[in-house]
Amino acid sequence: MRDRAVAGLIAAVVSGLPSTLHAFVTGGDPLAAAKAAGAMVLPRSDRTLPLLAAAVPVHLAVSVGWAFVVPRRAGVLGGAAFGLAIAALDLGVLARWFPRVRALPLGPQVADHVAYGAVVGAVLGRGGGHRG
Repeated sequence: MRDRAVAGLIAAVVSGLPSTLHAFVTGGDPLAAAKAAGAMVLPRSDRTLPLLAAAVPVHLAVSVGWAFVVPRRAGVLGGAAFGLAIAALDLGVLARWFPRVRALPLGPQVADHVAYGAVVGAVLGRGGGHRG
């Protein structure tokens, strides 16, 4: 179980790179996705610091949770495919209840999910550094 938690935590840290880079290149808000995650808990807040503080446990819990779904032998490509499936559920279904998530540019968010799955697949394929 520990290797899945490690995989989820590592992926949580790096999986936001695509949307962050997209925001920098397009002049968007690089914190928009994090603030949208925080708004899942604080839907009426517009203040950056409370939204970012709320986003941390949300993002970590979701990232670790999804790591338990990705098959251990998925590898990078299989993990990326699972990331795409997770994006379909997260962004196509669950985002309906979260307007700030729904308002994010779709392509970069899908790319974040694919990156997440690829990282989880890679870490699990290596054993996450921990065999339990």
